[in-house]
Amino acid sequence: MNYEYRKKIRLFTGTANPKLANDIARYLELPMGKAEVGRFQDGEINVRIGETVRGAECFVIQPTCAPADTNLMEILIMIDALKRASAKSITAVIPYYGYARQDRKLAPHDPIVAKLVADLITTAGADRILTMDLHAGQIQGFFDGPVDNLKALPILTRYFLDKNLGEMVVVSPDVGGVARARELSERLHAPLAIMDKRRPSPNVAEIMHVIGEVGGGVAILMDDIIDTGGTIIKAAEALLAEGAREVYACATHPVFSGDAYQRLERSVLKEIVVTDSIPLPPERANGKVRVLTVAPLFAQAIRHIFEEISVSQLFEV
Repeated sequence: MNYEYRKKIRLFTGTANPKLANDIARYLELPMGKAEVGRFQDGEINVRIGETVRGAECFVIQPTCAPADTNLMEILIMIDALKRASAKSITAVIPYYGYARQDRKLAPHDPIVAKLVADLITTAGADRILTMDLHAGQIQGFFDGPVDNLKALPILTRYFLDKNLGEMVVVSPDVGGVARARELSERLHAPLAIMDKRRPSPNVAEIMHVIGEVGGGVAILMDDIIDTGGTIIKAAEALLAEGAREVYACATHPVFSGDAYQRLERSVLKEIVVTDSIPLPPERANGKVRVLTVAPLFAQAIRHIFEEISVSQLFEV
């Protein structure tokens, strides 16, 4: 990496997922920018940028996963600090966009928090957003500037192709995820099935029945997020009851709320494949949970943005 390149690009990270940020920096052959994120005695977040960024293109790598309020405030303050330090441009690299499931009003007085978060990031000074597998595609329209929404699908596809599982069927756990599951089924040259799911209350799912033929094959449940694990576990049980030989689950974002990890480990699932968009403790990246890294893909996207090359070609890698 030549000196001029190093001089014009800066990578920074908060405390949400420093391992992913450092892996991205390693793929780019760049040092991580000097920044300290701490707390004042009253609990307020304190950010100090420890190097000049004047005229530099800055990338702040920070998923807004749990604790979402803390991680969101960190990236907002870091963006503001870089803006006031005369950075040429600021890209918010958000591998997991928190609050994305609050993207519309389900009741008359509900907030649309995904839009509020977009407004906050824009107001703080971000010129561009780089993210992955937004829960709802329309969130891209919540921003006035450019948004690059990468896909983990090529990474997941390669993983399952390399496993040589034989006859596979891709299953969407609900109607809303059909488009995502269909794309995986096309890449794997496998048929598609759909779970008929009812959600009587938040984080509670009831599987009604399976639409499609799954008997004798290896079922791969495809979703963007695994939160409590309830939907995936019940879907796996229903698929085995319908004659599936084995059931795998894959998702981009391992939210794993509450005792989700323990429930998944005890479940009938053969394996749960996720990415490192959200950090998992080392002891949780074993057993049935397999973590694939998205660092090379984000590194390529950052390089393309900096060199003003189209990012869209990375969607189909």
